[in-house]
Amino acid sequence: MLKDQSLPELAVIMANLASSAYQDDNKQIYADLGFKKYKFLDNEGAQGHVAASDSEVIVACRGTQPTQPNDLLADLDTIPKRHGKGWVHEGFRREARKIIDAVLDWAKKNKGKDIYVTGHSLGAAMALYITQELEFAGYPPTKLMTFGQPRLGNADYVADVKTEHYRFVNCNDMVTHVPPAALLFKHHGNLCYINFYGNIRPLSRYQRFKDSMRAHWRCWKKGQLFDGLYDHNMGLYIEKLTNIRDTGQSIN
Repeated sequence: MLKDQSLPELAVIMANLASSAYQDDNKQIYADLGFKKYKFLDNEGAQGHVAASDSEVIVACRGTQPTQPNDLLADLDTIPKRHGKGWVHEGFRREARKIIDAVLDWAKKNKGKDIYVTGHSLGAAMALYITQELEFAGYPPTKLMTFGQPRLGNADYVADVKTEHYRFVNCNDMVTHVPPAALLFKHHGNLCYINFYGNIRPLSRYQRFKDSMRAHWRCWKKGQLFDGLYDHNMGLYIEKLTNIRDTGQSIN
């Protein structure tokens, strides 16, 4: 059961499910975890996966696929849209709204079970939006774990989301810096920053700057000019989180 897992183990499980969300059929993946009920959600290009065991529910949202025009348009449409007490990124909201009814229906059919939500990139932003919608509907998730998440809304919006949220950022992942804070977008959740050495440590702004420069220098020496995109790769998140779990590190 997910509730019995340590945070590092749960992070690895959720990271793998966020990665697998890019595939259409995850039925066997969830069955192997003990989630016998499963449904693939696909509506106008927005996709996700819902699964249920006897006591738990998982919601995993698919991230950006460059071959999907609606994904690219969603990423670019930063026009604010009023939502609850604040406002959110219209493109991310629009994609999440395409599958929200199916997610809420799944939660209703599995009422009383613990809900875990996850996603990567665009899927992470969708996961946060869906988390608040579940809260509004009376099905507050137990945990939200996101990877490489862009900012979704303003300060009033994020302050209104109550679910425990672990937001993983792999070093120089550039997607986590958009839309820019200068446009009043804010992050939600407990930042779990994975540094250059592959560890999760609380760092000051100055320490993070030094860590970022160290990572940039490593990539430049290797001829990798787009460090920010390289660090966004979901495979790297899984690799580093697996090492964190296997070496007995904690996640705060």
